Amino acid sequence: MQLYIGNKNYSSWSLRAWLMAAKSGIDFEEVMLKLDTPSFYQQLKGISPTLRVPTLVDGDVTVWDSLAICEYLNDTYLAGEAWPSDPKQKAKARSIANEMHSGFNAVRNELPMNIRATRCLQLSDTAKQDIKRIDAIWSQQMLECNTADTGGWLFGNWSIADMMFAPVVMRFRTYGIIVSDASRRYMAHVAECPTMQRWMADALKETDIVDADEAGVEL
Repeated sequence: MQLYIGNKNYSSWSLRAWLMAAKSGIDFEEVMLKLDTPSFYQQLKGISPTLRVPTLVDGDVTVWDSLAICEYLNDTYLAGEAWPSDPKQKAKARSIANEMHSGFNAVRNELPMNIRATRCLQLSDTAKQDIKRIDAIWSQQMLECNTADTGGWLFGNWSIADMMFAPVVMRFRTYGIIVSDASRRYMAHVAECPTMQRWMADALKETDIVDADEAGVEL
């Protein structure tokens, strides 16, 4: 199995698929392609129909979307365990995962993932509304689904919903976004996850610059 990803410092979609595969304990080969280079597209020809990352190749199966990759790995290798077992909680987890997958465009556009950086920037009203909604999701889930006996993820145990929001945690850390106490606990839990720490350590070692993702003013 091969998972094609972009630079770990910048590629938020790659992080989602990689974190899912890595936390699942699945044996896979990581193929890192440098973003914003001619070779990036050349290397993906014949592999991904969209010429984008992440793309997963598992034998004769190719999956080229981060959420679809998470679902494929969950269905094929985890017997569905990456969603809550309770049908109502599963429906909610899928709802917020898909909300992240398809929405929050202002946060995506104005706060690009840049793990190496510590920046400040001026946010649009739309971005502020996105942040308010994300904070509400995180804080509600932390208050409803976490006790001393659970693990600190959005639904107690980690799920695909957490995979979708992990890059947002990285964004909020980079730009010093202020959120509620409950959301800060969630952000800390994600950042302290040993698997997430592996990704972050690799991101900090990278030296490539993608100008389009260098937003804000360095602090």
